[in-house]
Amino acid sequence: MELPPGGKSSVTLDQAIPERLGKYPLLSVIGKGSMGVLYKSLDPHIKRPVALKTIRRDLLDDGDPENFSARFRVEAQAAGRLAHPGIVGVYEYGEQDAFAFIAMEFIEGRSLRECFERKVAFSIAEVVSIVSQLLAALQYAHERGVWHRDIKPANILMTPSGQVKVTDFGIARVESSMLTQVGAIMGTPGFIAPEMYLGDSFDHRVDLFAAGVVLYQLLAGTPPFSGTADKVMFKVCYEIPLPPSVAGRLPALQCFDSVVMQALARDPEERFANAGQFLAALLQAQTSTGRTLNTDETIIEARPSVAAVPGNAANSASLPPASTNTLVAAGWNLELLADIERRLARYVGPIAKVMVRRAAKEARDVVQLTQALAEKIPKSAHREEFLKGVGVLNNPENSLARGPFENGAASHPAATGTGPGTAQSMVSRQRLLTPEDVSRASLLLTAHMGPIAPLLAKRAAKPSATREQFIAALASYFKDDRARSRFLDEFR
Repeated sequence: MELPPGGKSSVTLDQAIPERLGKYPLLSVIGKGSMGVLYKSLDPHIKRPVALKTIRRDLLDDGDPENFSARFRVEAQAAGRLAHPGIVGVYEYGEQDAFAFIAMEFIEGRSLRECFERKVAFSIAEVVSIVSQLLAALQYAHERGVWHRDIKPANILMTPSGQVKVTDFGIARVESSMLTQVGAIMGTPGFIAPEMYLGDSFDHRVDLFAAGVVLYQLLAGTPPFSGTADKVMFKVCYEIPLPPSVAGRLPALQCFDSVVMQALARDPEERFANAGQFLAALLQAQTSTGRTLNTDETIIEARPSVAAVPGNAANSASLPPASTNTLVAAGWNLELLADIERRLARYVGPIAKVMVRRAAKEARDVVQLTQALAEKIPKSAHREEFLKGVGVLNNPENSLARGPFENGAASHPAATGTGPGTAQSMVSRQRLLTPEDVSRASLLLTAHMGPIAPLLAKRAAKPSATREQFIAALASYFKDDRARSRFLDEFR
């Protein structure tokens, strides 16, 4: 709820908009939000500036304006009962003709998004202050049954005095509300929690995930998930970002890494139970830096141009990783190695690429490679899950396990005339993938995986993939063995 520099908008009022809504005159356009247009107004009775948020039904492309109007009313009811210094106050809800509107507290200041766009430098103290205030506001709202569901820099406003105000509870989920559409994903890519993409049940911890993304960007100077909406969706669900101290090339920030990575855990059970726990861990991490709230150390600054080495990768093996040319010359299929790397990264993080390339220098085939990699996974349950994913356990017919060899036996490339990871002989023995296979798999997968299913099917349908490879790739995304078996039975 902020005005552009100078206090006036360069946007002219839409002539279809009335001069006032209710008692509020529409003075200038502040901007456009997720639910409609924001105007600066003035309460004529007490001469108080207000921000007026509107929704115009003819601008909705949902085809169900009544439902959106009801959602808008829920926003007012939810936010209206939140009286907290860190939450933008809501004064009044009203309707007039084709419009509904909410009168709310007008905030002088800038959004965190603007600060990121302008490369504003934040000290450690400022980062902790911003996120602490955000978490305090979320804890207050969560205790009252309100989840924001769209925490992002644009919805975090900061006054000149440094006070943080969370705005736009426009898609908040009130626990007593039954208005949530089945299968709808509401939020902003990059801040949406994995369970929402996967169609799983979710709760207030989606806000903690988003707050973790905000903290990550404040520390590292870059978001943990970037790219197109589809790429971001996949990364959020299946990839582990670099720790912020590595991404930002600032080793001094390692004390914050565990806090951020716990907030970003894919499994909500592994995140903080509530915003209060998150806040306590953040303050404890700051204490370990030995810096007080008066520090002026800059976080967002030019990063030193040194190679980032995740974790203790330098000591993980004595062999240097094989180059791409070396792998190709040895007969490895790079797409296959990339697939194994992606699976391994779920358990060991970004070092997976180095581990795969080192192991590939010694392995004679896919089975030997994956078994060598599994030994590097600390937890036995995760080792078994990884091996099942690539088909080495309980699935001898899986193409990833067999590679090009007819019976899955370990044969050296020189003896067979084919590389350890090439797909040439596999393609000759197996059915090619068809568009109909992809379409049907996407439909069946949606019942198990939710909204991310079409993207998973699209990614698994590589140009050179056989039907068996496609099925194996999709099956690897299942955590539950029964659900995986059910999907395979339905598809086959």
